[in-house]
Amino acid sequence: MSKKEEATEQTTQQPVFSIEKVYLKDLSLEVPHAPQIFLENGEPQIEMRVTSAAEKLEDEFYNVTVTVTVTAKMTEESVLFLNEVAQSGIFRIANIPEDDVEMLLAVAAPNILFPYARETVSNTITRSGFPPVMLAPINFEAMYQAEQANAGNA
Repeated sequence: MSKKEEATEQTTQQPVFSIEKVYLKDLSLEVPHAPQIFLENGEPQIEMRVTSAAEKLEDEFYNVTVTVTVTAKMTEESVLFLNEVAQSGIFRIANIPEDDVEMLLAVAAPNILFPYARETVSNTITRSGFPPVMLAPINFEAMYQAEQANAGNA
């Protein structure tokens, strides 16, 4: 094998994890009691739920979606707003062991997508007339490990 063939062989076997596309898959905002809700005083309770899901599109290409749902309530019945953002990305993963692919899809890809979702949530809520909601960073590795532990116990 020539040096050029060896170099080509090594390049084709290099691990690949690349972002092919980042896109906003879904955006929803509800302000069910507007405009009366803007007259209420008090500190709302903010609830946040984050999930992520991955699907294989074709060889080496995966779609990952991080969904962030933020709900603000004055009381149990009085919802200020409900904002849901599904931020997605297409990732190329090649020449990586299957066990590591799962970790990349559950941890690395969501870590890339979450800042986009966080910015969209903040902008959407601000544009709807409410003070911005600043979401804290998420530890997707801890979420993944908890899911693995739960799956092991089940």
